Amino acid sequence: MALDLIHPGLKLVFCGYNPSLTSGRSGHHYAHPGNRFWRVLHASGLTGRLYRPEEDEELPEALGIGFTNLCSRPTRRADELTRQEIRAGAEELRAKLEEFRPRAVAYTGIGVYKWFRATSKVSWGVQGEPAVPDVTDVVVPSPSGLNRMRFEELVEHYRALAPLLA
Repeated sequence: MALDLIHPGLKLVFCGYNPSLTSGRSGHHYAHPGNRFWRVLHASGLTGRLYRPEEDEELPEALGIGFTNLCSRPTRRADELTRQEIRAGAEELRAKLEEFRPRAVAYTGIGVYKWFRATSKVSWGVQGEPAVPDVTDVVVPSPSGLNRMRFEELVEHYRALAPLLA
């Protein structure tokens, strides 16, 4: 199962719905071959080179980037998660963010943030009232291959995260 890569002092933490089955097996974030996360990260300028999922453990120290998920159970699709898992995951995520206090959290999908905050009013970009004081909430599109958004459009959304790493 993909492990959290989160600790104090991080600039940016990416938070997905939950690990894919591939990530669950490999223990690495965004490991499914159809997931565009690593290519988007590089193309947006957030990383100086193209990283592979197997290198995810390097990013917290090298770039101040960490990883977590709303729910920890790997599934093929996020809609396979139960309401109980989502509620429990939201409580656990809030506790992690309060403990580790990253500068910002990038939720990879509007649905992730909707589920976390139990709200229906979400748009792309920086959110108004943060879930945890002094932690900026940002919503970016899911890089999953299931998301039909064009690669270039994904990259533009992720470019907005650059100031958070400065």
